[in-house]
Amino acid sequence: MSPPILVPGAATLPQLRAVMGGGGIALPEGWRTPVEASVAALNRAIAGGGPLYGVNTGFGKLASARIPPNRLAQLQVNLVRSHAAGTGAPLAAPVVRLILALKALSLARGASAAAPATIEGLVALLSADVLPVIPGKGSVGASGDLAPLAHLSMVLIGEGEALAGPTRLDGASAMARAGVAPLALGPKEGLALLNGTQVSTGLALAGLFAAQTLLATALMAGAMSLDAARGSDTPFDARIQALRGQPGQIRVAAALRSLLAGSAIRDSHREGDTRVQDPYCLRCQPQVVGACLDLLENAAATLLREANAVTDNPLVTLEGEILSGGNFHAQPVAFAADTIALALAEIGAISERRIAMLTDPALNSGLPAFLVADSGINSGFMLAHVTAAALVAENRALATPRSVDSLPTSANQEDHVSMATAAALRLHDMAENLATILGIEILAAAQGIGFHRPLTSSVPIEAAIATLREQVPPWIEDRFMAPDIEAAKRLVEQGAFAALVDLPA
Repeated sequence: MSPPILVPGAATLPQLRAVMGGGGIALPEGWRTPVEASVAALNRAIAGGGPLYGVNTGFGKLASARIPPNRLAQLQVNLVRSHAAGTGAPLAAPVVRLILALKALSLARGASAAAPATIEGLVALLSADVLPVIPGKGSVGASGDLAPLAHLSMVLIGEGEALAGPTRLDGASAMARAGVAPLALGPKEGLALLNGTQVSTGLALAGLFAAQTLLATALMAGAMSLDAARGSDTPFDARIQALRGQPGQIRVAAALRSLLAGSAIRDSHREGDTRVQDPYCLRCQPQVVGACLDLLENAAATLLREANAVTDNPLVTLEGEILSGGNFHAQPVAFAADTIALALAEIGAISERRIAMLTDPALNSGLPAFLVADSGINSGFMLAHVTAAALVAENRALATPRSVDSLPTSANQEDHVSMATAAALRLHDMAENLATILGIEILAAAQGIGFHRPLTSSVPIEAAIATLREQVPPWIEDRFMAPDIEAAKRLVEQGAFAALVDLPA
């Protein structure tokens, strides 16, 4: 099958999400024309003899140093080598695939004076699934993601390291595996490769995609918990949501109504229930998770624009003018990542409250203490809730905004930075924590629904329980809990429960 064609400047979120799974990309016919025009414009400007930042001058605080024509190529190679100063665990393969695609798409817009061979090298690595080893830490998210993109670029020039599956390769061998020769960088090509927000954007997109799956899963978990607690679906009435008008709230309430429709458990207590109102963790799901949905929608719009943007410096206009600017500053990405973090933290916070409610006999409408028969000799879900609480606390700490934490760098030339890469990097850990919290809630809610048998819940909730029970049997008496939590977490991360949720557009 031919790889999908991604149009520079017009890639979609589904296309970018698919890139993470592998398989490569292709560029549309005619993409070389603007690229070659930008290279020609740069060469004309160089011939004019004037100073061009990063082309015939040094970088950052060294911008006043002029570089003679016979050393322009060395300047670009030295830039890549010196800036490959990252540290920490390497970025995951799906994120590296996305970074390669984003960098190729950006350069292919023809505003960076990168030669077609450079873009083809990026596409070749992606298509061969030969992935540069990129340390996760070392970028402040301004002047681009310099250190991590330098590690990527080292492979393009035949240096550094890459992974082909489990096999670790030196840069030259990696390029050979991809079927292309190491690049000889032209003027500005090292700078074009290093300048840009592709690492922070790739990390933030990965966090966004995970958060979207987790939010849908949270709707399933919340609906299951409501039925387990014999709660009311009246708070999800469309008329309540319409009177407020918040779009995420309206969509979440509609999804919850759909998830609960036809539940015999709900029908069994419509009459004669003395409770007037459920606790907020059940009743206010549209307001809380709906607000999180709105945050994710806003972040998605920002990140899609950034994924299609040209974010290096200087830039080459259609008229051939060379302009210095600051598109490499990743403040939009930092804000988007911080809001995704807030959503992940709050989805987990309200989920933990539902777990606490289900396990507390004072609150859970007649379910046994800690959701297990013969409580006392059995502790049931007592410590599963504690684990969820610990992860909620960790996510609250991780949700502290990174975008307000600027530090000056490069001898105060780069005196305000975004911290976007750190903002996006922590989303992976937060998403993993939330997947575990939701897995625990689904385990607890399924256990609670089991005590209402022979009454059944709705079709989608019963399908979710059946999916869970293929991996985890009901809790009859105490057993090793950790494997059950891990199995439920895996199902959450795979999207098994999210796939059962109809979230209206």
